[in-house]
Amino acid sequence: MSELQTHAAEIAAQFSDHLDVSEAEVEEKLDNLVTQYKVPIDEARRSVTNSYLNEAGLDREEISAGGTEEVLVNDIEEDEQWVDITAKVVDLWEPGSEAISQVGLLGDESGTIKFVSFSTSELPLLEEGSVYRLGNVVTDEYQGRYSVKLNRTTTITELEEDIEVGDNAIEVEGAMVDIQSGSGLIKRCPEEGCTRVLQNGRCSEHGNVDGEFDLRIKAVLDDGTAVHEVIFNRERTEELTGIELKEAKSMAMDALDTSIVADEMRGALLGRYYRITGPTLSRYVLADEFERLGAPTDHEETLIKARSI
Repeated sequence: MSELQTHAAEIAAQFSDHLDVSEAEVEEKLDNLVTQYKVPIDEARRSVTNSYLNEAGLDREEISAGGTEEVLVNDIEEDEQWVDITAKVVDLWEPGSEAISQVGLLGDESGTIKFVSFSTSELPLLEEGSVYRLGNVVTDEYQGRYSVKLNRTTTITELEEDIEVGDNAIEVEGAMVDIQSGSGLIKRCPEEGCTRVLQNGRCSEHGNVDGEFDLRIKAVLDDGTAVHEVIFNRERTEELTGIELKEAKSMAMDALDTSIVADEMRGALLGRYYRITGPTLSRYVLADEFERLGAPTDHEETLIKARSI
């Protein structure tokens, strides 16, 4: 079975209870986008799926990707993936919106992950300290961190067992030798549940949108033996640089250029040594805590020195 046929079969299965749609019809739509318009297969799949969602009058949370598998929370590395997890409710906190029924932290032996349950899903409340098997939850990504969303198709089974929750944090240190593109003042998609960074004002999921400003840093640390890519979210970026979001927007407005914010950060941070602690996600370390080590140096000299150790 070709890749197109696999995607077509999965999409047709998603809508089998809602629409009279065949695998051949879906494959034709995908092939038209990929072959004629040179659309990447993942984007073509999203486009075709969205068209069927509109036709059926459904929200994305009302359909399953089918064939969900049980995973450990630290193995989640893909956005919009449908999975099953068995985890302990480690912490619960007050939701920041009436649209959210519960928000908190789930954990298993591999580590922890944030979860959100929406009010419209009308699911039973989870209890802190209890262990559940959660079937058919959806993964979500924000600032390089993954979470899971409980939806109206999620099944919840409380288990009479305990789980020793693991710690998936690591510690790295080294010289900050680069701040990558996509750092500084960025814009994210404002659609509910979507936090994708916009490229030229466009979200890969929702098209052209008026984005919402955010701050982040994608940095590279060199310890002399290996390089580590680190992501700082808005809170950590403000703490690291002393530049808050309001000030960053004002700087960009005065200069008529958002890139001035990243340039300012490069001038302040490159050449310094840091110790950073946080969980890993794919090739990134997500900065939960950081510590400055020593005085700033010329970052080009620092890079040469670090690699000579």
